[in-house]
Amino acid sequence: MIEVDELARTVEAKRAVLGSLAALYPWMQPYYSLPLRDYASRLFDAPASKATPEIRRHALTKLLGTIKNAGKRNGLSIDAVAQICREFEQRRVLQTGPHLLLLLDPEAYYTHILSLLGLSAHGCSTYLSYAVSTVSLAEKARKGPGWLKVDRQPVNVFGLPRSRMIGYSLLTGPGAYRFELVPAEQGAEPDTLDLLHNRLPKGQFERPAHAIKAANLSLWPKLFGSRFTFLQIDDEDIADLVADHLSEENSWLRTRLLEDPRLASNMLAEIDTLADGPWSGWLSRSTDFFWFYQNGRRLPLRLVAGELVNPATGAKMVRFAASEIIARLADRSLIPNLLLMFLVTSVLPGVRALGGSHQPIYYPLMRYVVCRALEAADVDAGLREALVTDDLPGAWGHRVIECDDDFFDSFRNDDIAASGDFTDRFSKMSFTEACGGMTSFVSDTSWQELHRRLREQAIAPTDAEWAFS
Repeated sequence: MIEVDELARTVEAKRAVLGSLAALYPWMQPYYSLPLRDYASRLFDAPASKATPEIRRHALTKLLGTIKNAGKRNGLSIDAVAQICREFEQRRVLQTGPHLLLLLDPEAYYTHILSLLGLSAHGCSTYLSYAVSTVSLAEKARKGPGWLKVDRQPVNVFGLPRSRMIGYSLLTGPGAYRFELVPAEQGAEPDTLDLLHNRLPKGQFERPAHAIKAANLSLWPKLFGSRFTFLQIDDEDIADLVADHLSEENSWLRTRLLEDPRLASNMLAEIDTLADGPWSGWLSRSTDFFWFYQNGRRLPLRLVAGELVNPATGAKMVRFAASEIIARLADRSLIPNLLLMFLVTSVLPGVRALGGSHQPIYYPLMRYVVCRALEAADVDAGLREALVTDDLPGAWGHRVIECDDDFFDSFRNDDIAASGDFTDRFSKMSFTEACGGMTSFVSDTSWQELHRRLREQAIAPTDAEWAFS
């Protein structure tokens, strides 16, 4: 009886989440009963054709330049890089959900399966993914980029002690990081660990992020074959993209965000207003535009009178000026935060962002903040109009597939076809079946509170804050 009651509660919790998503994103509801491939195809539809303001054309050119540089750095051929850029420019969709995890992590693996489903529907042969790398090596107990489950047992990827994982980011460096694969306890088959170790890059890396990116390059063809050319960018690429923008004296990012005192302060004020209103809990000032890296740790900053300040000490860390910020981006002591990342990869160039269970709420609020700040400064009417009329600017595209299947057997046996079998099976499955119990939603108190506010009409899809979804 207890199991029946628990199942009923799980089903009801999932129904509540789907209802909330349908209320906020009415376009999603018809897909609930359709095969998952239909939903994936919609995610990767090319945006509707419309007039593009110069600000957007310029930002897209900058983003394509970053993609080209990343492709060359990762050893892709000139033709492969050109094809990635062509398909991305045509489709303008970026998977931004997974953190920088090894491809063998189910959170990454099944999200990439969904992306390949959508890209296949449109005849694409390349796949660009952005991976957040500002996260901690250990986000929860034995969970995060520094951990991997092998044969359902936790394995310490770099063999680091807890003191070097808690509070330390993937971008921590410089150091000497190598793949050690140390089991937390008995359980993982030694043969599997040996096989995995042999397929990961040898030697040492300056940052954990560098090690995982190198590993994913070697793991991709073993897991997914050669049908898709894969390119993964992360926050170091975004740091270079921001620096590229700021290096131009007349660029939007330099003249508006840094040199016009109204826009940055307006954006921060709008975030504070959201935090005090009915949409609170989804977008807050974790840091102002950049994170500061010092002694291996990530520190928040506050913009005060033209200086980025450490709020804990009041110390001035960096002047909010192009020359200083460019230098700090180059030495990786400054890394753009999510708001700035989305500004240069999505808001400005007009790219659809796919993300996890929180992003479908906070990203539209980010777009609202940007547009409100532009309105308050009475600038860039063309960009504001583009934001209002964007075709599906963001959507749920990460952890959509919830699956407990262990795909390590196929990895052990070099069975590349297994990923194709997975993809084919999920493509035919209905959306609601493929997303399982929607654990990332139903166990989240933020989503429980959102459902309550929608039910009590404390918030509504007609709110001004939701106008840019």
